[in-house]
Amino acid sequence: MLNISPNRLNRQVDLMPYKSSQKVFHVKHYKHFNRFLLAFSFIGLIVLFLPWTQTISGTGYLTTLNPEHRPQTIQSPIPGRIEKWYVQEGDFVKKGDTILFISEVKNEYFDPNLISRTGDQIRAKSMAVTSYQGKVKALNSQIGALNRERQLKLEQARNKLLQAKLKVKSDSIDLEAAKTNITIAQRQYDRVVQLENEGLKAITDVEEKRLKLQETQAKLISQENTLLASRNEIINASVEINRIQAEYTDKISKAQSDMFTAQSNQFDSEAQVTKLENEYTNYEVRSQMHYIRAPQSGFINKALQAGIGETFKEGDKLVGIMPSEYAMAVETYVEPLDLPLIHIGEKVRIQFDGWPAIIFSGWPNVSYGTYGGKVVAIETFISSNGKYRVLLAPDPEDQPWPKDIRVGSGANTLALLEDVAIWYELWRQLNGFPPNYYQPEENMAQNKTK
Repeated sequence: MLNISPNRLNRQVDLMPYKSSQKVFHVKHYKHFNRFLLAFSFIGLIVLFLPWTQTISGTGYLTTLNPEHRPQTIQSPIPGRIEKWYVQEGDFVKKGDTILFISEVKNEYFDPNLISRTGDQIRAKSMAVTSYQGKVKALNSQIGALNRERQLKLEQARNKLLQAKLKVKSDSIDLEAAKTNITIAQRQYDRVVQLENEGLKAITDVEEKRLKLQETQAKLISQENTLLASRNEIINASVEINRIQAEYTDKISKAQSDMFTAQSNQFDSEAQVTKLENEYTNYEVRSQMHYIRAPQSGFINKALQAGIGETFKEGDKLVGIMPSEYAMAVETYVEPLDLPLIHIGEKVRIQFDGWPAIIFSGWPNVSYGTYGGKVVAIETFISSNGKYRVLLAPDPEDQPWPKDIRVGSGANTLALLEDVAIWYELWRQLNGFPPNYYQPEENMAQNKTK
């Protein structure tokens, strides 16, 4: 029966009349299985030519689209000591609400009346500036008066010089007249002496002419003295002009020196006033920094500095805050090999942690539980994890993201690429080839237009 020996019994004895033999030795017992294999092969062949969407998978987490909407910490720009808390963890605060009050820890700011006393110093220095300004004006007036007085004195001295010069001319003319007179007197005297020798004139006439000649000589000498005195007056007038110039130059220079000193003191006082005003403004702003306020509306996450009386340095983190209004986004990372395939505006499917999903990577349309995303930013420098960061925003053409997702939760992403046949994708995966390199349709259209 088992046909173990070379003498096969089924060839010598006809077993087909028996029912058991008919059921066992039936020649067509593989018919249904062969049909199944044929149909499965035909279906499989058709499936190989079905479209398959190439994808790039990545992992990331939820974040916000705008940097200002991301969780942040509040720091103090000045060192201080915590005096009072106005909020608790989990409280909602509006922009500008006070979170805590701090006090100073530096000894130069301990004075409670520091601002008012600085204001008093500013007022005192401002009065000093006003005084110096008045002194400068007075000295300017004094310099103007000295210039006018010098001008008048110089005019007076020049007039005297002119008068002396005119007098010299007059005396010179008188001297020439005296010389003419003495010549005439000398001739008359000589003529009378000659006539007296001839006996025509008396001795009295000679003596009279001699007396007149002597008087004329005396007048000549007197006129010479007068001319010399007039010339001396010219010299004196010139000396007086130089003296006036030197005297008023000295007075004006001294007044100008005093004015420049007053101006220097004025500018120095103005600089001190400006410095004090700067310090006053700094003290005012610093006093406002004693109240740590919320930079935007949100929820207090965690107090990073706790207790009362605890000190901290400038820039230390005090409390964490999460903005109440934000636009969600997904921050995912892709391999450097896949980076050239990612373009701005491409579609991405996202699965959020905690949200059930059934994913068919090649058939995104039949996937369940995934949400649409759109590439809005691609990092141009590699991250510390050896991948490139890609930022995804909600796709406005797809269903909205769940409202209960929170910033920081995980997400898996599938970037949708080119549609290829399944046989091509299997061949690519078996050979370890990357997805097809291509350009989006918009970029290709722009290139054709150019």
